[in-house]
Amino acid sequence: MRSILLACAFVFTLALHSQDLRLPLWPDGKVPHRIPSDETERRDSTDILRISKVQIPEMDVYLPEADKATGQGVVLLPGGGYHILAYHWEGSDFAKWFRDRGIAAIVLKYRLPTSRSLSERHWAPISDAQRALRICRKQAAAWGLDPAQIGVMGFSAGGHLAATLSTQYRARVYEPVDSVDSLSGRPSYSILVYPVISFTDPAVHSGSKTALLGEEPEDSLLRFFSPEQQTDAETPQAFLIHAADDKGVPVENSLLYFKALRANGVPASLHIYPEGGHGFAFASDHPHLNSWTEILLNWMSSLRRE
Repeated sequence: MRSILLACAFVFTLALHSQDLRLPLWPDGKVPHRIPSDETERRDSTDILRISKVQIPEMDVYLPEADKATGQGVVLLPGGGYHILAYHWEGSDFAKWFRDRGIAAIVLKYRLPTSRSLSERHWAPISDAQRALRICRKQAAAWGLDPAQIGVMGFSAGGHLAATLSTQYRARVYEPVDSVDSLSGRPSYSILVYPVISFTDPAVHSGSKTALLGEEPEDSLLRFFSPEQQTDAETPQAFLIHAADDKGVPVENSLLYFKALRANGVPASLHIYPEGGHGFAFASDHPHLNSWTEILLNWMSSLRRE
């Protein structure tokens, strides 16, 4: 009996530390911009879990206990230069952290433009991101979410995708596949962590730009995917954090987006730390930086009071 109880406790513990739901993003046979190929998804967990060549975009849903739920939800977009997804480091680890604090979190395993399974590679990530927001609004009642409190959080290239979603949520980047696509894909707010922003400014992260758009992209695509050029008064308010010594994605990216939001009268909270480099995530080993997540929680709490 004791061994059975221990086994049950172990299973229960595992359940607490895994996602509640894993959902496909698209109906079978209706994945936009997909073409047949022999490519398969790759996973490398040498130090952190890196996912590449995504074939089936999915959502991992982490829901808080009902008595702790705040009604807020956030779609997480891990980074990786549009080549890989740092899936735990900038995805599920944060999802568990949010869930423990009463905030529903949805990790999006979005398709990457370096895949051979795509017809128009630059439209695949933004298509998946729009669809994810729409599914969250469809499921809001079932997941205990306030439809007006569903945001997006992106890291590095995932930050570029989050900012693109925040400025291009009206754009028709795929043909509707069902009734979900009649819902809004606009995030209620955005959280941008050392984000790639501009594809036209000298501070451009050339690796992300080339991965998404190729070596010689058209000017129209460079402008479309430069969120600092696409902001308006309806762009969601934002929380930005960056390290001034970031050698991967220069801090000017966050400064450009912050300036564009201010020019359009959109509230924004910008936090620049002198040190931290790139890809610090929770910044657990940075004593001067590791409190940034508490500042974020306070900002998110202020949104609920508005």
